[in-house]
Amino acid sequence: MRGAAPIERLVANLKRLPGIGEKSASRLAFFLLSADDALAHELADAIMRVKEEIVLCEICCDLSEASPCAICSDEKRDPSTICVVEEPADRAAIERTGAFRGVYHVLGGALAPMDGMGPADLKITQLEARVRSGKIREVILATNPNAEGDATAHYLAERLRGTSAKITRIAYGMPLGGDLEYADHITVGRSIQNRGEIR
Repeated sequence: MRGAAPIERLVANLKRLPGIGEKSASRLAFFLLSADDALAHELADAIMRVKEEIVLCEICCDLSEASPCAICSDEKRDPSTICVVEEPADRAAIERTGAFRGVYHVLGGALAPMDGMGPADLKITQLEARVRSGKIREVILATNPNAEGDATAHYLAERLRGTSAKITRIAYGMPLGGDLEYADHITVGRSIQNRGEIR
């Protein structure tokens, strides 16, 4: 790649980003080429600054500008309830709901042996240490509802068995505004299994 022409080199590097294929990488490369120099410098500076200034929180392993992060430092949060997520984006999605006032633990991925992601590649040891401290009342496993997320949740439940914390899993079901006839059978089945009482 070092000897490649500048545009080919840029396209090749953009393709390394998740979700960016050949066409998207080419489109972005030509957009950057036609943009003014200020935008290119601003983008390059933003990338370098995020790499230099963002750290992992020493408590929850989330990306943050400081350690401990703002959530772990917030005395209004409930430190006895930990919501375990795969990635920082998952934490952000839950946080946007305003429905959770506990703290988080970011694993840094999910178990995926075929992709070379095993327990040692995730922040599981740190989670276990937090839970085994005896100060945690509940651990909510909020890994994604797919094969890797389910496997990770089961593995964590086994690792944390025997602690004083209650281990729970996020509910699955129909999305708001969804139609039963168009939903896949697994989603419909989980909606039935995870039904709640109407009060």
